[in-house]
Amino acid sequence: MKNVIISVTNDLTTDQRVDRVCNTLIKMGFGVLLVGRKLRQSLPLKPRNYRTKRMKLLFTKGPWFYAEYNLRLFFFLIFHKADLLVSNDLDTLLANYLASVLRRIPLVHDCHEYFRGVPELNHRPGTVRIWKRIEDFIFPKLKNVYAVNASIAEIYRKEYGNEVRVIRNVPSRKLPGTIRRNIIPGIPEGARIILYQGSVNVDRGLDEAITAMQFMKTKAILLIIGTGDVIDKLKLLSENTGVRGKVIFTGPILLEELHEYTVTADIGLSIEKDVSLNYHYCLPNKFLDYIQAQVPVLVSPLPEMMAIVEKYGIGETIESHDPKHLASKFDAMLNDHDKLALYHANLAKAASDLCWENEEPELMNIYQRYA
Repeated sequence: MKNVIISVTNDLTTDQRVDRVCNTLIKMGFGVLLVGRKLRQSLPLKPRNYRTKRMKLLFTKGPWFYAEYNLRLFFFLIFHKADLLVSNDLDTLLANYLASVLRRIPLVHDCHEYFRGVPELNHRPGTVRIWKRIEDFIFPKLKNVYAVNASIAEIYRKEYGNEVRVIRNVPSRKLPGTIRRNIIPGIPEGARIILYQGSVNVDRGLDEAITAMQFMKTKAILLIIGTGDVIDKLKLLSENTGVRGKVIFTGPILLEELHEYTVTADIGLSIEKDVSLNYHYCLPNKFLDYIQAQVPVLVSPLPEMMAIVEKYGIGETIESHDPKHLASKFDAMLNDHDKLALYHANLAKAASDLCWENEEPELMNIYQRYA
Protein backbone atom coordinates (compact mmCIF):
# COMPACT_ATOMS: atom_id res chain seq x y z
CA MET A 1 0.00 0.00 0.00
CA LYS A 2 1.27 3.48 -0.92
CA ASN A 3 0.95 6.03 1.88
CA VAL A 4 -0.13 9.61 1.20
CA ILE A 5 -0.11 12.53 3.65
CA ILE A 6 -2.56 15.33 2.85
CA SER A 7 -2.28 18.63 4.70
CA VAL A 8 -4.58 21.62 5.28
CA THR A 9 -4.55 24.57 7.68
CA ASN A 10 -8.16 24.12 8.87
CA ASP A 11 -9.42 21.90 11.70
CA LEU A 12 -10.85 19.17 9.36
CA THR A 13 -14.39 19.65 10.70
CA THR A 14 -16.10 21.01 7.58
CA ASP A 15 -13.67 20.61 4.66
CA GLN A 16 -15.76 18.58 2.24
CA ARG A 17 -13.39 18.86 -0.72
CA VAL A 18 -10.49 17.29 1.14
CA ASP A 19 -12.75 14.62 2.66
CA ARG A 20 -13.88 13.59 -0.82
CA VAL A 21 -10.29 13.47 -2.08
CA CYS A 22 -9.26 11.33 0.90
CA ASN A 23 -12.08 8.86 0.32
CA THR A 24 -11.28 8.62 -3.39
CA LEU A 25 -7.65 7.81 -2.58
CA ILE A 26 -8.79 5.17 -0.09
CA LYS A 27 -10.90 3.66 -2.86
CA MET A 28 -7.79 3.57 -5.07
CA GLY A 29 -5.88 1.61 -2.42
CA PHE A 30 -3.81 4.36 -0.79
CA GLY A 31 -3.27 4.62 2.94
CA VAL A 32 -4.32 8.18 3.77
CA LEU A 33 -3.35 10.46 6.66
CA LEU A 34 -4.98 13.92 6.74
CA VAL A 35 -3.17 16.58 8.79
CA GLY A 36 -4.70 19.83 10.06
CA ARG A 37 -4.88 21.77 13.28
CA LYS A 38 -7.02 21.73 16.39
CA LEU A 39 -8.55 24.89 17.80
CA ARG A 40 -9.99 25.42 21.24
CA GLN A 41 -13.52 25.43 19.78
CA SER A 42 -12.98 22.57 17.31
CA LEU A 43 -15.71 19.92 17.29
CA PRO A 44 -14.75 16.28 17.88
CA LEU A 45 -14.30 14.38 14.62
CA LYS A 46 -16.45 11.38 13.82
CA PRO A 47 -14.62 8.20 12.70
CA ARG A 48 -13.59 8.37 9.05
CA ASN A 49 -12.27 5.92 6.48
CA TYR A 50 -8.80 7.43 6.81
CA ARG A 51 -6.51 8.55 9.62
CA THR A 52 -6.43 12.13 10.87
CA LYS A 53 -3.99 14.24 12.84
CA ARG A 54 -4.80 17.67 14.30
CA MET A 55 -1.91 19.68 15.72
CA LYS A 56 -2.35 22.09 18.60
CA LEU A 57 -0.51 25.34 17.91
CA LEU A 58 0.52 28.33 20.00
CA PHE A 59 -0.68 30.81 17.38
CA THR A 60 -4.11 30.70 15.70
CA LYS A 61 -3.87 33.45 13.06
CA GLY A 62 -1.55 35.90 11.36
CA PRO A 63 2.06 35.46 10.21
CA TRP A 64 3.18 33.64 13.36
CA PHE A 65 0.47 31.01 12.82
CA TYR A 66 1.56 30.34 9.24
CA ALA A 67 5.22 30.22 10.25
CA GLU A 68 4.56 27.87 13.17
CA TYR A 69 2.25 25.62 11.19
CA ASN A 70 4.64 25.21 8.26
CA LEU A 71 7.58 24.52 10.59
CA ARG A 72 5.60 21.92 12.55
CA LEU A 73 4.22 20.43 9.35
CA PHE A 74 7.68 20.20 7.76
CA PHE A 75 9.08 18.13 10.63
CA PHE A 76 5.91 16.01 10.72
CA LEU A 77 6.29 15.23 7.00
CA ILE A 78 9.99 14.46 7.40
CA PHE A 79 9.49 11.86 10.13
CA HIS A 80 6.27 10.10 9.02
CA LYS A 81 6.04 7.39 6.43
CA ALA A 82 4.85 8.70 3.08
CA ASP A 83 5.16 7.83 -0.62
CA LEU A 84 3.24 10.91 -1.77
CA LEU A 85 2.47 14.36 -0.34
CA VAL A 86 -0.57 16.50 -1.14
CA SER A 87 -0.61 20.21 -0.29
CA ASN A 88 -3.83 22.18 -0.23
CA ASP A 89 -3.46 25.87 -1.09
CA LEU A 90 -0.45 28.11 -0.80
CA ASP A 91 -0.47 28.15 3.01
CA THR A 92 0.64 24.49 3.18
CA LEU A 93 2.85 24.50 0.08
CA LEU A 94 6.22 25.55 1.54
CA ALA A 95 6.46 22.74 4.11
CA ASN A 96 5.27 20.14 1.60
CA TYR A 97 7.66 21.26 -1.13
CA LEU A 98 10.72 21.27 1.13
CA ALA A 99 9.81 17.86 2.55
CA SER A 100 9.19 16.41 -0.91
CA VAL A 101 12.61 17.65 -2.13
CA LEU A 102 14.44 16.43 0.96
CA ARG A 103 12.75 13.03 0.92
CA ARG A 104 12.66 12.75 -2.89
CA ILE A 105 8.99 11.83 -3.01
CA PRO A 106 6.36 13.34 -5.34
CA LEU A 107 4.08 16.24 -4.45
CA VAL A 108 0.59 17.01 -5.75
CA HIS A 109 -0.83 20.50 -5.20
CA ASP A 110 -4.55 21.34 -4.92
CA CYS A 111 -5.57 25.01 -5.43
CA HIS A 112 -8.86 25.51 -3.56
CA GLU A 113 -8.75 29.21 -4.42
CA TYR A 114 -6.52 31.94 -5.80
CA PHE A 115 -4.86 32.40 -2.42
CA ARG A 116 -3.13 35.72 -3.08
CA GLY A 117 -6.48 37.13 -4.19
CA VAL A 118 -8.42 36.48 -0.98
CA PRO A 119 -10.11 39.65 0.37
CA GLU A 120 -8.38 39.27 3.73
CA LEU A 121 -5.16 40.26 1.91
CA ASN A 122 -6.65 43.38 0.30
CA HIS A 123 -4.68 46.47 1.35
CA ARG A 124 -1.87 44.28 2.74
CA PRO A 125 0.74 44.51 -0.05
CA GLY A 126 3.62 43.46 2.21
CA THR A 127 1.92 40.18 3.11
CA VAL A 128 0.97 39.55 -0.52
CA ARG A 129 4.61 40.06 -1.57
CA ILE A 130 5.78 37.41 0.91
CA TRP A 131 3.25 34.87 -0.35
CA LYS A 132 4.13 35.74 -3.95
CA ARG A 133 7.83 35.11 -3.34
CA ILE A 134 6.99 31.68 -1.93
CA GLU A 135 4.70 30.89 -4.84
CA ASP A 136 7.14 32.26 -7.45
CA PHE A 137 9.87 30.03 -6.02
CA ILE A 138 7.85 26.82 -5.86
CA PHE A 139 4.95 26.87 -8.32
CA PRO A 140 6.92 26.65 -11.62
CA LYS A 141 8.62 23.51 -10.27
CA LEU A 142 5.33 21.68 -9.54
CA LYS A 143 4.59 18.74 -11.82
CA ASN A 144 1.04 17.91 -10.70
CA VAL A 145 -1.44 20.69 -9.97
CA TYR A 146 -5.20 20.91 -10.06
CA ALA A 147 -7.59 23.73 -9.22
CA VAL A 148 -11.17 24.20 -8.15
CA ASN A 149 -12.43 25.69 -11.42
CA ALA A 150 -11.36 26.61 -14.94
CA SER A 151 -10.98 30.33 -14.20
CA ILE A 152 -8.48 29.84 -11.36
CA ALA A 153 -6.66 27.13 -13.35
CA GLU A 154 -6.23 29.62 -16.20
CA ILE A 155 -4.81 32.30 -13.89
CA TYR A 156 -2.10 29.90 -12.74
CA ARG A 157 -1.41 28.65 -16.26
CA LYS A 158 -0.85 32.21 -17.49
CA GLU A 159 1.24 33.22 -14.48
CA TYR A 160 3.53 30.20 -14.22
CA GLY A 161 3.08 28.09 -17.35
CA ASN A 162 2.14 24.90 -15.49
CA GLU A 163 -0.45 22.46 -16.72
CA VAL A 164 -3.31 22.89 -14.21
CA ARG A 165 -6.20 20.46 -14.33
CA VAL A 166 -9.66 21.14 -12.92
CA ILE A 167 -11.40 19.25 -10.11
CA ARG A 168 -14.54 21.09 -9.05
CA ASN A 169 -15.98 21.18 -5.54
CA VAL A 170 -19.06 19.21 -6.46
CA PRO A 171 -20.62 17.14 -3.65
CA SER A 172 -21.45 13.46 -3.70
CA ARG A 173 -24.81 12.52 -5.19
CA LYS A 174 -27.59 12.52 -2.63
CA LEU A 175 -31.09 11.18 -3.17
CA PRO A 176 -34.07 13.28 -2.02
CA GLY A 177 -34.99 12.43 1.54
CA THR A 178 -37.29 13.52 4.34
CA ILE A 179 -36.92 17.18 5.26
CA ARG A 180 -36.86 17.58 9.05
CA ARG A 181 -37.23 21.29 9.74
CA ASN A 182 -37.34 20.57 13.47
CA ILE A 183 -33.62 19.68 13.28
CA ILE A 184 -33.01 23.42 13.73
CA PRO A 185 -34.16 24.81 17.10
CA GLY A 186 -35.88 28.19 17.05
CA ILE A 187 -37.52 28.13 13.60
CA PRO A 188 -41.03 29.62 14.04
CA GLU A 189 -43.99 27.69 12.66
CA GLY A 190 -44.57 28.58 9.01
CA ALA A 191 -41.34 30.58 8.61
CA ARG A 192 -39.38 30.23 5.38
CA ILE A 193 -35.63 29.58 5.59
CA ILE A 194 -33.01 31.67 3.80
CA LEU A 195 -29.72 29.79 4.24
CA TYR A 196 -26.09 30.78 4.24
CA GLN A 197 -23.60 28.01 5.04
CA GLY A 198 -19.83 28.08 5.00
CA SER A 199 -17.03 30.36 6.14
CA VAL A 200 -18.31 33.48 7.89
CA ASN A 201 -15.66 35.90 6.64
CA VAL A 202 -15.48 39.41 5.22
CA ASP A 203 -17.30 40.47 2.05
CA ARG A 204 -19.66 37.48 1.91
CA GLY A 205 -22.68 39.82 1.85
CA LEU A 206 -23.80 38.73 5.29
CA ASP A 207 -23.89 42.21 6.87
CA GLU A 208 -26.35 43.29 4.20
CA ALA A 209 -28.35 40.04 4.35
CA ILE A 210 -28.86 40.46 8.09
CA THR A 211 -29.86 44.11 7.69
CA ALA A 212 -32.26 43.09 4.90
CA MET A 213 -34.31 40.98 7.30
CA GLN A 214 -35.82 44.14 8.85
CA PHE A 215 -37.31 45.09 5.46
CA MET A 216 -38.86 41.73 4.58
CA LYS A 217 -42.62 41.25 4.21
CA THR A 218 -42.49 37.46 4.19
CA LYS A 219 -42.22 35.52 7.44
CA ALA A 220 -38.69 34.17 7.17
CA ILE A 221 -35.53 33.28 9.06
CA LEU A 222 -31.95 33.88 7.91
CA LEU A 223 -30.06 30.76 8.96
CA ILE A 224 -26.27 31.11 9.14
CA ILE A 225 -24.35 27.84 9.46
CA GLY A 226 -20.62 28.10 10.08
CA THR A 227 -18.12 30.33 11.77
CA GLY A 228 -15.29 32.67 10.85
CA ASP A 229 -13.52 35.96 11.41
CA VAL A 230 -16.64 38.16 11.50
CA ILE A 231 -19.10 35.93 13.36
CA ASP A 232 -19.11 38.04 16.53
CA LYS A 233 -19.55 41.23 14.52
CA LEU A 234 -22.56 39.73 12.72
CA LYS A 235 -24.18 38.59 15.97
CA LEU A 236 -23.83 42.12 17.32
CA LEU A 237 -25.27 43.53 14.08
CA SER A 238 -28.34 41.29 14.36
CA GLU A 239 -28.96 42.66 17.85
CA ASN A 240 -28.36 46.30 16.93
CA THR A 241 -30.66 46.18 13.88
CA GLY A 242 -33.50 44.58 15.82
CA VAL A 243 -33.58 41.34 13.77
CA ARG A 244 -32.19 39.00 16.40
CA GLY A 245 -35.35 36.86 16.27
CA LYS A 246 -35.07 36.62 12.48
CA VAL A 247 -31.45 35.44 12.33
CA ILE A 248 -30.23 32.10 13.70
CA PHE A 249 -26.54 31.23 14.06
CA THR A 250 -25.89 27.49 14.44
CA GLY A 251 -22.09 27.60 14.54
CA PRO A 252 -20.17 24.94 12.56
CA ILE A 253 -21.90 21.67 11.66
CA LEU A 254 -19.96 18.47 11.02
CA LEU A 255 -19.72 17.74 7.30
CA GLU A 256 -21.39 14.35 7.84
CA GLU A 257 -24.52 16.14 9.17
CA LEU A 258 -24.60 19.29 7.04
CA HIS A 259 -26.85 18.00 4.23
CA GLU A 260 -29.70 17.42 6.69
CA TYR A 261 -29.62 21.15 7.43
CA THR A 262 -29.16 22.28 3.83
CA VAL A 263 -32.29 20.54 2.55
CA THR A 264 -34.48 22.48 4.98
CA ALA A 265 -33.85 25.77 3.13
CA ASP A 266 -36.16 27.57 0.73
CA ILE A 267 -33.33 29.72 -0.70
CA GLY A 268 -29.55 29.25 -0.58
CA LEU A 269 -27.35 32.36 -0.57
CA SER A 270 -23.93 32.79 -2.18
CA ILE A 271 -23.67 36.58 -2.47
CA GLU A 272 -19.94 37.23 -2.28
CA LYS A 273 -18.80 40.74 -3.19
CA ASP A 274 -16.63 41.25 -6.26
CA VAL A 275 -13.70 42.65 -4.26
CA SER A 276 -10.89 40.31 -5.28
CA LEU A 277 -9.83 37.86 -7.97
CA ASN A 278 -10.50 35.00 -5.61
CA TYR A 279 -14.14 36.01 -5.10
CA HIS A 280 -14.61 37.06 -8.73
CA TYR A 281 -13.82 33.54 -9.91
CA CYS A 282 -15.22 31.63 -6.95
CA LEU A 283 -17.29 28.46 -7.25
CA PRO A 284 -18.10 27.91 -3.57
CA ASN A 285 -18.80 24.61 -1.83
CA LYS A 286 -22.04 26.01 -0.46
CA PHE A 287 -23.37 26.92 -3.92
CA LEU A 288 -22.83 23.37 -5.16
CA ASP A 289 -24.22 21.94 -1.90
CA TYR A 290 -27.42 23.93 -2.41
CA ILE A 291 -27.76 22.42 -5.88
CA GLN A 292 -27.25 18.89 -4.58
CA ALA A 293 -29.87 19.56 -1.88
CA GLN A 294 -32.15 20.93 -4.66
CA VAL A 295 -32.46 24.34 -3.01
CA PRO A 296 -33.05 27.34 -5.34
CA VAL A 297 -30.13 29.77 -5.23
CA LEU A 298 -29.68 33.52 -5.00
CA VAL A 299 -26.15 34.47 -6.03
CA SER A 300 -23.89 37.34 -7.01
CA PRO A 301 -23.39 37.79 -10.78
CA LEU A 302 -19.91 36.26 -10.72
CA PRO A 303 -18.85 34.28 -13.81
CA GLU A 304 -18.48 30.72 -12.49
CA MET A 305 -21.76 30.73 -10.54
CA MET A 306 -23.63 32.73 -13.20
CA ALA A 307 -22.73 30.20 -15.88
CA ILE A 308 -24.32 27.37 -13.89
CA VAL A 309 -27.40 29.36 -12.84
CA GLU A 310 -28.07 30.39 -16.44
CA LYS A 311 -27.32 26.96 -17.92
CA TYR A 312 -29.73 25.11 -15.63
CA GLY A 313 -32.24 27.82 -14.63
CA ILE A 314 -32.00 27.16 -10.88
CA GLY A 315 -32.28 30.59 -9.29
CA GLU A 316 -31.70 34.32 -9.41
CA THR A 317 -28.88 36.83 -9.23
CA ILE A 318 -28.70 40.07 -7.26
CA GLU A 319 -28.12 43.49 -8.79
CA SER A 320 -26.55 45.02 -5.67
CA HIS A 321 -25.90 44.37 -2.00
CA ASP A 322 -28.25 47.12 -0.85
CA PRO A 323 -30.27 45.59 2.04
CA LYS A 324 -33.59 46.81 0.64
CA HIS A 325 -32.78 45.26 -2.72
CA LEU A 326 -31.87 41.98 -1.03
CA ALA A 327 -35.12 42.04 0.96
CA SER A 328 -37.10 42.54 -2.24
CA LYS A 329 -35.27 39.60 -3.89
CA PHE A 330 -35.94 37.38 -0.87
CA ASP A 331 -39.64 38.28 -0.90
CA ALA A 332 -39.99 37.88 -4.67
CA MET A 333 -38.36 34.45 -4.75
CA LEU A 334 -40.23 33.10 -1.74
CA ASN A 335 -43.62 34.16 -3.10
CA ASP A 336 -43.29 33.25 -6.79
CA HIS A 337 -44.54 29.67 -6.50
CA ASP A 338 -44.48 29.02 -10.26
CA LYS A 339 -40.82 29.98 -10.51
CA LEU A 340 -39.93 27.98 -7.43
CA ALA A 341 -41.56 24.92 -8.97
CA LEU A 342 -39.53 25.48 -12.16
CA TYR A 343 -36.32 25.90 -10.20
CA HIS A 344 -36.96 22.67 -8.30
CA ALA A 345 -37.58 20.78 -11.55
CA ASN A 346 -34.35 22.14 -13.04
CA LEU A 347 -32.38 21.43 -9.87
CA ALA A 348 -32.98 17.71 -10.28
CA LYS A 349 -31.07 17.78 -13.58
CA ALA A 350 -28.34 20.05 -12.18
CA ALA A 351 -27.86 17.81 -9.13
CA SER A 352 -27.53 14.77 -11.38
CA ASP A 353 -24.83 16.46 -13.49
CA LEU A 354 -22.88 18.33 -10.81
CA CYS A 355 -21.91 15.49 -8.50
CA TRP A 356 -18.68 13.90 -7.31
CA GLU A 357 -19.46 10.63 -9.07
CA ASN A 358 -19.00 12.50 -12.39
CA GLU A 359 -15.92 14.43 -11.19
CA GLU A 360 -14.09 11.61 -9.41
CA PRO A 361 -12.73 9.81 -12.52
CA GLU A 362 -10.69 12.92 -13.44
CA LEU A 363 -9.18 13.00 -9.95
CA MET A 364 -8.37 9.29 -10.16
CA ASN A 365 -6.54 9.92 -13.44
CA ILE A 366 -4.28 12.43 -11.66
CA TYR A 367 -3.35 10.02 -8.87
CA GLN A 368 -3.29 6.79 -10.88
CA ARG A 369 0.44 7.16 -11.68
CA TYR A 370 1.20 6.94 -7.93
CA ALA A 371 -1.17 4.12 -7.02
